[in-house]
Amino acid sequence: MGQATETSKKELPVMVNVLILSSVFIISVLLWNTVWLYPVKLFVVGLHELSHGLASLLMGGKIDHIQIDSRIGGYCVYALPAEAGFLQQSFVAAAGYLGSMIWGALIFIVASRTRFDKGITFFVALMMLVISFYVIKTGQLFGIIFCFAFTLFLFAAIRWFPPLFHKIFLKSLGFISCLYAIIDIKEDVIDRSGIGSDADRIARLLGVPNLSMSIGIIWIVVAVLILVITLKVSFKKR
Repeated sequence: MGQATETSKKELPVMVNVLILSSVFIISVLLWNTVWLYPVKLFVVGLHELSHGLASLLMGGKIDHIQIDSRIGGYCVYALPAEAGFLQQSFVAAAGYLGSMIWGALIFIVASRTRFDKGITFFVALMMLVISFYVIKTGQLFGIIFCFAFTLFLFAAIRWFPPLFHKIFLKSLGFISCLYAIIDIKEDVIDRSGIGSDADRIARLLGVPNLSMSIGIIWIVVAVLILVITLKVSFKKR
């Protein structure tokens, strides 16, 4: 009897993770095109553009500025060294969609596997401060207001909200970020091929403009694999 009770206690966190994930998925489907998920989508746009910027830094370049607009879009203006070749440019171009996917996966995994929820929220707030710094340089009012409002909300949550809020909030933020990254690839690269997406840029670098849809399909496969690995690691018994 004692052994069965101990096993149940060990499995409880997994059951809680599954319940939270199922609830977040259902709510996301029901509220996907509503104002309730609007801030989260803008957050993912920020992650997307920041990932471009960080990739350019890794390739020896620099970030000039980042824009986030009200239509759930944005861009990152960066500079790469003159000698940057196809691999460097492609790496930076691919870093947007897959980068936001990886950030969301990391948030979900760490929130699921550790108890440092307020620390994770603090880290996300610091990321927003970094994004805010580059958004301010655009002078674009909407992006500036969103970044500061979201950052203030995160710091207020650290100060006043209970640990349970952070656990649910971070898992929701991470999981929805992953979902949105996958949907974003589908809408921007496959449904509307040739609109100047990151995949279109790589296709132009290859000299084969019609290849962008194939690149998008590869990205979706990679993104889904990342999501599967994320769930597997998050739900693994401690």
